[in-house]
Amino acid sequence: MAELIDIGSVEDFPVGTAKRVAVGDQVVAVVHAIEGLFAIEDRCSHADVALSEGEIDGCTIECWLHGSAFDLTTGQPLSLPAITPVFVFQAFVTQSDGGDRVLIDPSPVAHAEPAPVHIHSKSDL
Repeated sequence: MAELIDIGSVEDFPVGTAKRVAVGDQVVAVVHAIEGLFAIEDRCSHADVALSEGEIDGCTIECWLHGSAFDLTTGQPLSLPAITPVFVFQAFVTQSDGGDRVLIDPSPVAHAEPAPVHIHSKSDL
């Protein structure tokens, strides 16, 4: 694990929001879902736009441009048109005298090979 980077107070990341932050040389979307804090590469693998501008739904974030959803825990795309996963990063909350702080490991978590995407016609469903 690389040295953790302090990106701010937990209060800087309200529940239900995503915020674009620099973590070392990476641009990361820090997402505070009801399920917890997540850090994911802030780039849709299909359209190269910021995922931090997308909608959060549980442990997913949806790209605002074409609607591809990504799993916040694995980076795997859950819907087309994206078929390539994005990186995820470990996020930690630590207590300090100044309040709870969010720390991110700048090294991406290795992800598994992309799951195969099966495209069906309406007649197949």
